Amino acid sequence: MRLANVKTRRETGLSYVMQNIYTATPFGTKIMKELAPYMPGEEEALREEFSRMEKMSEMLKENPKWQDILYECFMETKDCSYTLERSENSTLSVVELFEIKSLLLIMEKIKKLFLSKPEAVLEEFILEDVDSILNQLDPAMERINTFYIYDQFSPRLGPLRKQRREYEIAVRKAQKKTKLYLEEKYNLDISPKFECIISKAKTEQVDLLREVPELIIKDQDYVNVTFSIKPSEEADQFITKMNELTAEIEEAELEVREQLSKEIFKHRNLIAENCKRMGQLDFIMGKTVYAEQHRCIKPEIVAEHILEFGEGRHLEVEDILLSKEKIYCPVSMNLANGVSCITGANMGGKTISLKLAGLVQLLAQYGFFVPCDWAKVGLCNFVQILIGDSQSLERGLSSFGSEMEELKEILDNSKSQSLILIDEIASGTNPVEGLALTQSLIEYLQDKPYITLITTHFDNVAQRNMVKTMQVIGLENADFNKLDKEIKYANRKERINIISRYMDYRLKTVEREEEIPKDALNIAKILGLSDEIINRARDLIK
Repeated sequence: MRLANVKTRRETGLSYVMQNIYTATPFGTKIMKELAPYMPGEEEALREEFSRMEKMSEMLKENPKWQDILYECFMETKDCSYTLERSENSTLSVVELFEIKSLLLIMEKIKKLFLSKPEAVLEEFILEDVDSILNQLDPAMERINTFYIYDQFSPRLGPLRKQRREYEIAVRKAQKKTKLYLEEKYNLDISPKFECIISKAKTEQVDLLREVPELIIKDQDYVNVTFSIKPSEEADQFITKMNELTAEIEEAELEVREQLSKEIFKHRNLIAENCKRMGQLDFIMGKTVYAEQHRCIKPEIVAEHILEFGEGRHLEVEDILLSKEKIYCPVSMNLANGVSCITGANMGGKTISLKLAGLVQLLAQYGFFVPCDWAKVGLCNFVQILIGDSQSLERGLSSFGSEMEELKEILDNSKSQSLILIDEIASGTNPVEGLALTQSLIEYLQDKPYITLITTHFDNVAQRNMVKTMQVIGLENADFNKLDKEIKYANRKERINIISRYMDYRLKTVEREEEIPKDALNIAKILGLSDEIINRARDLIK
């Protein structure tokens, strides 16, 4: 069951938050990508998830060094799922065995860390013991993050490798004899690799060396010819024996890799379970760290279909403001079944308040703490936002046509316990029809089992309907004399920023008959529009 579509997750800011929560392991990242919301009826499971986050927060505060240690482990973790699958019917390579050993060493480190203070850790995060399989991959018990087919893996390997090293030494001794002989006879400079580079310009020397039976041409380019010492008959005998030993060693190493692969397959479920626990640990830690950094709190999950919060902040907008060293003005709301309207002029933050309501709802249902001082959230079956969509315009629809198409989809898919967010409906058509359509839509939604939040410019939609009206405080309490002085000599960009500083973005509940302030005229006047136009507009309003 889909709670919210891609557009709603993006426009409310949920996608932004999820993209900014850090998961360091492939397992935690997978959980984040596949994350499903908690739906009505799953309230208790959601409360348990929030309890895990609280326990994680306590653990990190009591053990401040653990976060860095865990992230260091997580960042070195690779997904070995495919390797575990291959171990059933295939012999793993040395690289694959190394990756499994590295993963097991990380698991061992995390387990030891948690066992040093088990009372601080949720039992579900304590990893299973991996000593049995790790000892087989590390027979020397060195616990170093490297892997090689050590002699300890097979009684055959030690003697075979020792004999091969003796033959290698014998070959080098034989080659050194030939090297000394050639250097003395032909006045050559032969490298320790038994190679000699001669310039092609020295044609006589090149021709001479071509006829030397102890030398062969190994390589040549446009400038030089590289000669190499040809193994002597004595060296050839040792090389033949060495190659025979190499084949035996490879056979013994293959047997070791086959045996280790079988052991890994036997322990695959244990390793996979630990990977799952590490993913959950990484995911919960990522959520908790983000919540701490952004002052998010645990919402109260309630049975009633309500959405209430105090001093809420839209995280994406807040991050933008903080990057510009500006302060975010928090907003509070109390929403229940029925229609609520947010009114006020442009620049008043109505759309951000609308998005904030959706963000708090979706964050809670996806198991995240919310950016508020407090919050009560009842779970929804369906959440969708209706807001300007450039993609619909690209398909050739007018802004009004796009709205109507999307509105139909919302109404067709709404169900009990829905949250519907509508931004400036019918703003793309003439005001008379737009007002009538808005009023009709409000009447239609009023008795539905939905929480509907609508932003609008229209003044009297609330006068004819039993709806809750919230008004942006805006410039209601602004000192216009001070504002005029500050804005008088400012440029265009500065004037907008100055007005924003004086704007109060908080919402207040108003009675239906209360006249909505005309901040639009105030803003137009402040920005220098002719007094004649402003005064005539005031007369027309009266």
